[in-house]
Amino acid sequence: MMRLVLIAALLASAAAGRVYAHEEPAPAQASKPVPKEDLLKPPADAVHYVVVSEAGKHGSQWRWQLPDGRTAYRWSQELRGWITEMDQVTSFGRGGTIEALTVRGVTMSGDAAEEFRVANGRATWKTATDSGEARAGGWYIPAGGVGIAGAPLIEALARAGDAGVDFLPSGKGKMTLGPTQTIQGPDGPKPVQLAFISGILPSPLPVWLDEDKRYFADISFISVIPAGYEGALKQLRDAQDAATAQAVAGIAKHFLSPAARAPVLFDNVQLFDADKGVFLAGRAVLARDGRIAAIGAAGSLKAPAGVRVIDGRGKTLVPGIWDSHLHIGDDWNVLSNIANGITSFRSPGTNFDRAIDATRRRAAGELLMGEPFISVIIDKKDPLAAQGAEVVSSAEEAVAVVRRVKAAGLWGVKFYTSMNPAWIAPAAAEAHRLGLHVHGHVPATMKPSEAVAAGYDELTHLNFVVMESMPRAVIDKANTRQRMEGPARYFKDVDLDAPLMSGFVADLARRKTLVDPTIVIFEGMLTQDGGKPHPAYAPYMGIISPVIERSAFTSGGYPLVEGLTRDDYRKSYAKMVELVGRLHKAGVPIVAGTDGWGIELVRELEIYRQAGFTAAEALQSATIIPARVVGADKRTGSIAMGKEADMILVDGDPSTDLGALRRVVTVVSDGYVMDAAELRKAAGYSGAPK
Repeated sequence: MMRLVLIAALLASAAAGRVYAHEEPAPAQASKPVPKEDLLKPPADAVHYVVVSEAGKHGSQWRWQLPDGRTAYRWSQELRGWITEMDQVTSFGRGGTIEALTVRGVTMSGDAAEEFRVANGRATWKTATDSGEARAGGWYIPAGGVGIAGAPLIEALARAGDAGVDFLPSGKGKMTLGPTQTIQGPDGPKPVQLAFISGILPSPLPVWLDEDKRYFADISFISVIPAGYEGALKQLRDAQDAATAQAVAGIAKHFLSPAARAPVLFDNVQLFDADKGVFLAGRAVLARDGRIAAIGAAGSLKAPAGVRVIDGRGKTLVPGIWDSHLHIGDDWNVLSNIANGITSFRSPGTNFDRAIDATRRRAAGELLMGEPFISVIIDKKDPLAAQGAEVVSSAEEAVAVVRRVKAAGLWGVKFYTSMNPAWIAPAAAEAHRLGLHVHGHVPATMKPSEAVAAGYDELTHLNFVVMESMPRAVIDKANTRQRMEGPARYFKDVDLDAPLMSGFVADLARRKTLVDPTIVIFEGMLTQDGGKPHPAYAPYMGIISPVIERSAFTSGGYPLVEGLTRDDYRKSYAKMVELVGRLHKAGVPIVAGTDGWGIELVRELEIYRQAGFTAAEALQSATIIPARVVGADKRTGSIAMGKEADMILVDGDPSTDLGALRRVVTVVSDGYVMDAAELRKAAGYSGAPK
């Protein structure tokens, strides 16, 4: 879910396009979002873009010119029940920069209202969560807005070349040009060119230009492309992935050199024994030939000639961290994960092409990425189907996809919220016959207890555990935003001691059904007013990108349902934290995941501490427990004799401060010893997390 929030923010602030009507919006409202019926309506000749993924079309964006010369934009989208309906009117000055901007409407993050004005040499702006002013002169990047309204900035960057463009409120961007492709469209062959923008994300942001160096498309797991060119989506994605891989290949070669796999001795460290769940002071660990060769008391291991010795005083050596809910991004994303100590992960929803390609290149030493355990999403063919899913129209088709997953050498299948509940049992049975893991969201009309009875090994996201206690009207619409709004509204009043939930928790414990809570998502969505950094992101402020800080890291939480307050949401969130603690206490296996960028993982563990875990138990949920789940615990997941050398050295003592896990000093993955500061720099970070 968090990825959807981030992509919406990025589409709104960095993607681009063009689009055209005749009315003019009133100023943005400070109270309620402007309703859909009062937004601008694109005329018939408006330039039309579509928002698409492999699952189909999710929405549209348009651009057109108003009679007074200003440019109008409109965005209409429904993504699995979450609505985006907004318009934007922009005035450009003589130099091409924005002089005025008004955004109205609603996004999946709430009120889209935003104003920007330049007057008397000063630029001022106001959104639903922040406001400010600065000397005019830079190019204003909205906190939100219609995605294709970023097209003029894209084109300004193309014109500026190496000089780049200064941003408002802060930052600077530059574009470098990449390879070209010829695609087919409604008017025949069309040449397009890939370009990369620095200064918006920590890594280069890809965008496609037309033959005149004007914005053409934004290709991601949700893409924006001119209507009529949807058939070119795969061609452009493959070319974009190949260019990104080429750009990152040199980084992998640098860090995965033979010299980096030389023996290493960590001495005088505190060691986390994940198997026993204890922290051991004054230890020494020798790694050689990619495996743990010796463990002993500090100073007791004699370093053979040529062995690199790392003094671990004041530091802790822990197994490589697992994120159990981390979708494979592009090659820059997985590099960032390694930089943050994530040496293994589960990707619960990756398309076949990306899964096979990334796994192959990692095995060949061409991709610097943690070891992945990949599931494929299966959903019913439906307007509310998950983006990136394999969509099916029958139980037989679902079983056929399960077999394809096994044939591709992948790890599991993940069912989604629009699946026909009747198809779960036969598809899950086939998955189990083939040795695949079965997990997922719970389909609409189905209770989580019924999904478990039908074959789920694991429930994904805590709100789908909460769903057991929801009213039937919420359960029946769980493939819409009711899966968030129902728990936000009702869970604060649920009695966890009553037979319904206490019995369900006991049944999960008896069956040893896993839960992947991603509780950090709900902290951000239910507790945050906006304007201040989310707790998960506060340590990363100032080292990633001012654009991301404003559009994502300090954004508001989930929009309030009428009749409820943010405090009501916070009470439901507090009850969710309590539920995590009760699941753990009952013996339900918990695996830590983020469904985000990976940088949220330590906050996930900190919330587990709030729920009653010990520090060691929280850390086990991100080390040995997921290794056991995927069947890799005999070779990784803990620091033990003969196991693979997957471990990280962190500055500080996680037994008293889990935040020390953010302060990664050294990363060892498959025996390759890498400096974390160099990894962060390569991934685009300007410093270390706080």
